Amino acid sequence: MNASSILSVLLMASVTLSGCTAPQPPVSASGTGARPVVLQGAMDVEVQQLASRLDGVRVEKVGGWTFWRGTIDGYPVVVSKTMKGVANAAAATTIAAEHYHPAAIINQGTAGGHEPALHLYDIVIGTYAVNIGAFKTADRADGKGSDFLEWTPMDLMASDGSAAADPRAHTMRRFQGSPQLMAAAVSVKSRYRQGQVVQGVIGSSEMWNNELDRVNWLHREYGTSVEEMETASAAQIAGLFDIPFLGIRVVSDNITNGGAYDRKTGEACQAYVYDVARAFVGTLSKP
Repeated sequence: MNASSILSVLLMASVTLSGCTAPQPPVSASGTGARPVVLQGAMDVEVQQLASRLDGVRVEKVGGWTFWRGTIDGYPVVVSKTMKGVANAAAATTIAAEHYHPAAIINQGTAGGHEPALHLYDIVIGTYAVNIGAFKTADRADGKGSDFLEWTPMDLMASDGSAAADPRAHTMRRFQGSPQLMAAAVSVKSRYRQGQVVQGVIGSSEMWNNELDRVNWLHREYGTSVEEMETASAAQIAGLFDIPFLGIRVVSDNITNGGAYDRKTGEACQAYVYDVARAFVGTLSKP
């Protein structure tokens, strides 16, 4: 996301939300100043169940982004539909950070498996999120083809100069999940009965990898358990705002073992994340 895009998002976040007559300070659904927990998902299939379980829900919009504000167990929670892709997720996270000043952000939804041991409905709690879309290719002459095995990762936050030319930037940036959110997720995993719940690495990019050699390479070189299109970018923005963050993803398909896509996995993930949110807000002071 370039500087002009970030500036545009910040300006959008400062405008009036739909249904309001003037910019308002961040408040909870109960009318207090408690900082809410934000639960993100990219598509309707990843947010509608969570939004429907909020108490006292109110819908708010900024541009094309939708937020449902309400409570869980009396604590303010905001469900955010980020839309698909790293740019949309980064923008939605920036808007949420600027308007709601959240106590924490959980990005959740569906993902494709990178490990044969992971099956449909298994859930990955993200110990780390990584950007698997930022690479420098090798130098190859016309007609010499392409070989991803020679690609070098670029950490776009490591250098003010050219990330391709700066050797210090040739590493995979890893965004660590919040220990407090991780503890909440682990504390309720026994309640999830539709698959196993494991800890792993979530890879994000605006690519859909169906080449098994590339999927296996990403898993081998960077430890990816699953891949999707939002978590790492949301984690990057949350980190810049110093907001605790965690990614949680359910395996909706897995090319490494023939698992065909099942859209109902998104509902299963939301049910689990609802339990995680309840466990986490139970550790926070009620408004």
